[in-house]
Amino acid sequence: MGYKRRTLEYQSDTIEAVLARHKVQGRVNGGIVTPRLVRFRLSPQAGTKVSKVSALAEEIALALGSREARIYRHGGEISVEVPRAKPEPVRLLPLCNRLAELPNPIPPHTCVLGVEENGTPLLLRLTAPDVSHVLIAGTTGSGKTALARALLTSLAMHNRQCEVQIMLVDPKGRGFGPLSCLPHILGKAISTPDEVESRLRWLVKEMEHRDQEDRSRPVLVLAIDELADLIQTGSKAIEKLLTRLVQRGREAGIHVVACTQKPTANQIGSGMTANFPVRLVGSVASKDEARYATGVADSGAEKLEGRGDFLLITKGEMVRFQSAWLGQSDMKMVAEQMMHSTPGPRHWGPKDKSPTGLSGNHSNEQNQTNLSSPATGFFGQLRDRLRG
Repeated sequence: MGYKRRTLEYQSDTIEAVLARHKVQGRVNGGIVTPRLVRFRLSPQAGTKVSKVSALAEEIALALGSREARIYRHGGEISVEVPRAKPEPVRLLPLCNRLAELPNPIPPHTCVLGVEENGTPLLLRLTAPDVSHVLIAGTTGSGKTALARALLTSLAMHNRQCEVQIMLVDPKGRGFGPLSCLPHILGKAISTPDEVESRLRWLVKEMEHRDQEDRSRPVLVLAIDELADLIQTGSKAIEKLLTRLVQRGREAGIHVVACTQKPTANQIGSGMTANFPVRLVGSVASKDEARYATGVADSGAEKLEGRGDFLLITKGEMVRFQSAWLGQSDMKMVAEQMMHSTPGPRHWGPKDKSPTGLSGNHSNEQNQTNLSSPATGFFGQLRDRLRG
């Protein structure tokens, strides 16, 4: 990770010193380093109130020279989170190359989201019964459009054109532009209300034909940037057509991936809001907006760091992750390799000494759920510190 052990030891000692000065007994027993932050595991003396430790957040941040510190209870321990001075991106191509080396291949119709806090790669299988459609929410600067680009690119990387096809709706004309070079894209990215309405009518007819024929392949993904803007500026017909697609599209193999700043019923309609079982939520402006975006009280989304720091919410459960990222040169490289590669496993981009895009320890534990991939612990974990 490029995060030195002596720095971690120094920060641990500093946290313990702050606690001691305020007559709070506790030890830092370890923690984890993620691309965005460092989390220390603190074991306080029996009988210590969590609120007493939480009240020292500003003092700990000051002592560490950090802009903030977040303190909360996690199981039988207290977690102290501090942001890294120099966050590291999670690069999509090296991450996908690392996943390709694992014994179990990435399942069909699956996209790569990024990595969880413990280093586990996070994958999302669109065709899983509890997924269907995906709503990506967050303020400007949260990284929602970049996450959508990585999600769609990884979907194309791991599925042939005969398996997955993608349609792009880009009202502002710049969010999904880099994706146009992918061979999986049907037509061009559309932006005007008339184009969108025409494309949606075609999709609804396709859905009805598939229902009659009991057919759901190839998978069709409708990707929309700035959903609320599209609903507000478009016609009522656009909202009705989109609502039909999110209500009935899954059985026909049609899935919607939409980005928006505020996923409230007033902004995108109640029928739309209720039919996105999976939400990827980045930083938001307030606690109220966090509740609207996640559908969960006290999610903490208003405290996210932005720039790829996200929560995955499904069935009331939350997973915090750092979203994968790829630049325009990576996108062109992927498209070129798709055009010229032969069937079989692929290595994306130039050979990389660090296949994860990050350095650190690697583990081989596996997690076979719809939302998590085979796990590899990319982030070096602090070991318990033994003292004489």
